[in-house]
Amino acid sequence: MAELSISELVHELPDLSPYESLYKHFHSHPELSLQEEQTASIIASHIESLKAGYELHTSIGGHGLVGVLSNGAGPTVLLRADMDALPVEELTGLPYASKVKMKDTADGIEKPVMHACGHDMHVSCLLAASEYLAQIKSSWQGTLVVLFQPNEERAGGAQAMVDDGLFKKIPKPDVVLGQHVLPHRAGYVGNKVGTVMTAADSFEIMLYGKGAHGSMPHRSVDPVVLAANIVTRLQNIVSREIDPADMAVVTVGSLQAGSTENIISDQAVLKINTRTTSPETRERLLGAVRRIIKAECEASNSPKEPLIEPTTRFPVTMNDRRIVSSINKTFEEVFRGQFDPETSTSTASEDVSILATSVGVPYNFWFFGGVDHELWDRAEKEGRLFEDIPANHSAYFAPVIQPTMTVGVKTLCAGALTFLYHTKG
Repeated sequence: MAELSISELVHELPDLSPYESLYKHFHSHPELSLQEEQTASIIASHIESLKAGYELHTSIGGHGLVGVLSNGAGPTVLLRADMDALPVEELTGLPYASKVKMKDTADGIEKPVMHACGHDMHVSCLLAASEYLAQIKSSWQGTLVVLFQPNEERAGGAQAMVDDGLFKKIPKPDVVLGQHVLPHRAGYVGNKVGTVMTAADSFEIMLYGKGAHGSMPHRSVDPVVLAANIVTRLQNIVSREIDPADMAVVTVGSLQAGSTENIISDQAVLKINTRTTSPETRERLLGAVRRIIKAECEASNSPKEPLIEPTTRFPVTMNDRRIVSSINKTFEEVFRGQFDPETSTSTASEDVSILATSVGVPYNFWFFGGVDHELWDRAEKEGRLFEDIPANHSAYFAPVIQPTMTVGVKTLCAGALTFLYHTKG
């Protein structure tokens, strides 16, 4: 009997209905960053239930866990999925929608929780790929590492796993591979060489004023006016200080001050997020943010220097040319007309690269679509993609289960087999 090619193996996936049920469970039982205990427990139990020979390592960098499947001499491939959810109240109306509330460790406040970024789909796809790759191990040779990462949303999970001795517990990979579901037509697969996701820096800014009665503004230093001036001025950075040929984003996601209308507060808090694609632009933009904040405080006669505290920091995600070239050949064969080898750079950010750069190995991170065909085609025809297609982090974001899951499992299997595939001939 002739040996099956990578494409033929990938298209021989078994029935995924058990993983569709598992996905619905993950979706309806989300857990916030640093609190993924039950999610990790289910993943560990499932990998053990496969009885496929995975060596399981748990509680790495918090609730992170890794399965290692050794299958003779050959390369080591690490497949990664993230598993934390977001403090968002779900409005999808799905029968398996989340109704979960959790206390957020960041501020101690109880909040609704939702898998609004697709990490539940990532986990389900990787679990299915873990089972199938174990079933077809006669077709490949080497070591497969399946890694389930906590705390991606706050940019801490990958580094925490590395700092907790990840690569003392498992073999050093030759390549790290990962993926993300995006608001694109289900079936779509996109990859590219170079920068595929931006670097991101977030800050919390404490601005100091002088409180007074609302009727006596002349006796105050109004932090609300100060904050408003900063918000407005920050928007000039991208339009007037960054090369138009480059890409940068400055977002003020939160402005908090005071508690009633007739009292001028004595402080205000801003939460700022920036995105860049090059180290030079990153340095220039962050310098401008700090300069404007300090200058506006001085102009407003603020009684104290502003307190600028970094909160999260994501590295730029830059795909390796050699690895992308190899994977693209496989993806072209497997997905044909649905594969885009020059997908657009996403302005979102990721920490997956840390799993590779911390040990000096290359990586590839690609995208796959999750939008119902009918919904996408109608919105595209009407020119309403942005208006009608919910994006990641939206209360309405939920990938259509199929064909999204099938494609997500195929991409992981195809990516791994690009390096592990072995013929006996």
